[in-house]
Amino acid sequence: MNILFLSVIFCLIFTSFVVEMIRQRRISERYSLLWLILGFVMLFFSLFPTLLNHISQAIGIVYGTSLLFFIGFLFSLVFIMHLTTVITKLDRKMTRLTQEFALLKSRQEEATDDHYPDRSL
Repeated sequence: MNILFLSVIFCLIFTSFVVEMIRQRRISERYSLLWLILGFVMLFFSLFPTLLNHISQAIGIVYGTSLLFFIGFLFSLVFIMHLTTVITKLDRKMTRLTQEFALLKSRQEEATDDHYPDRSL
């Protein structure tokens, strides 16, 4: 079996897997767009491998597969950085919500103690 045929099949399976995850709402649309772009780029280079070789030689990379791995590595770094910023933002929101909840709970307990002074015993 030809490696080009396998790569096209893999790219189609990968892309359909991402679409299925979107359909089942297991992945957000904003993240799915990145994965769909990656799937289509891989499919494009799988269908036209000579283009990948020409691009790699034009920028001074000997093997086209090395360029593909480099692109994948850069994609991974960018995606990890994006997820890190999202996690940091969510962590800050969680800390803020926890603090606000503690303040509201404290105020509620004070209000309850004011109405029922014998309850503290």
